[in-house]
Amino acid sequence: MHFETELVHSGRAIDPATGALVSPIHLSTTFERGVDGSYPHGYVYGRSGNPNRQMLETALAKLELGCDAAVFGSGSAATFTLLQALRAGDHVVAPQNVYFGIQEILAKILAPWGLQYTLVDTTDLAAVAAAIQANTRLILVETPSNPQLAVTDIQAVADLAHQANAYLACDSTIPSPVLQQPLEHGADFVIHATTKYLAGHSDVIGGAVITKDPNPLFDQLRLIQGVGGAIPSPFDCWLTLRGLSTLALRVQAQSQSALTLAQWLANHPAIDRVLYPGLADHPGHSIAQRQMTGGYGGVLSILVSGGQAAALAVTAKTQLFVRATSFGGPHSTLEHRASIEAPGSQTPVNLLRLSIGLEHPQDLMADLDQALRG
Repeated sequence: MHFETELVHSGRAIDPATGALVSPIHLSTTFERGVDGSYPHGYVYGRSGNPNRQMLETALAKLELGCDAAVFGSGSAATFTLLQALRAGDHVVAPQNVYFGIQEILAKILAPWGLQYTLVDTTDLAAVAAAIQANTRLILVETPSNPQLAVTDIQAVADLAHQANAYLACDSTIPSPVLQQPLEHGADFVIHATTKYLAGHSDVIGGAVITKDPNPLFDQLRLIQGVGGAIPSPFDCWLTLRGLSTLALRVQAQSQSALTLAQWLANHPAIDRVLYPGLADHPGHSIAQRQMTGGYGGVLSILVSGGQAAALAVTAKTQLFVRATSFGGPHSTLEHRASIEAPGSQTPVNLLRLSIGLEHPQDLMADLDQALRG
């Protein structure tokens, strides 16, 4: 079936009890055992399994062309659990501009526990190769990255990882499976903050890890999911599955609008630079053309002329763009990232991240123009 058809049907079935097209929400935390002590329905307790969670995991695995998926209470929890599935003494290579929350997990939680890590520019293959050690077990990439929209060559880094008997995990939140499927380019795991495009309505937090093949690291991740319980609620899973139905239409529209705005902003006198892989002068444009299909995503960042004060002044003047964190919802948002990130952030102080929603692009251009011109 075509991808759009899979979005509507994967993980779903007509409810056998009522004939409802939309699956019911199973709020029960516990499930009846058989008279022989078995679990005839396949569920024991809400922490270890739930029908709504299983439907979402089935759908995500199919959409990413993987064999299995595990969902979590947030995108950070998903990445955290994958890292936690490693052992003390293992080494991880991660992007130097990885989401600041993951940097805090590495530095403040997992490093004291015994995990070793090196942060590098993952767009520099020589730097990635130099960072790999004998105990490297996982390389983490994020492409395009948040918020600087750097593009990493997934297949090239996968080759380096596999030569070292390590796994490659790719955070593909910004493009979503509509525009990029990392498992097809050599990655072993795909990570999503389902909060963003997959759920798509800014009303539910979640995360997911999808694995290409059965492997011991995913087995350990699944154990931690069930025992630790950092899981989404049945309603969260239901909302995310609902969001998947319109994913292709939303992402394609947002991506096209983002390209339109990026091309316009690239010539705006109040902008020093636009960071968007769809622009021909982006350093990762040719790689993005090769590993992304149908567009370059709905997120772009701008470097405002005049420094931090000028950037913050723009956020105070927009009328359609909402000052808010996160991205991927129907509302267009903008955020001064450096002021929310941890000390030591490499995000430029004049950078504003824009999440392009479902408004008409001409209205968004008019709003940005009046804010940029003051």
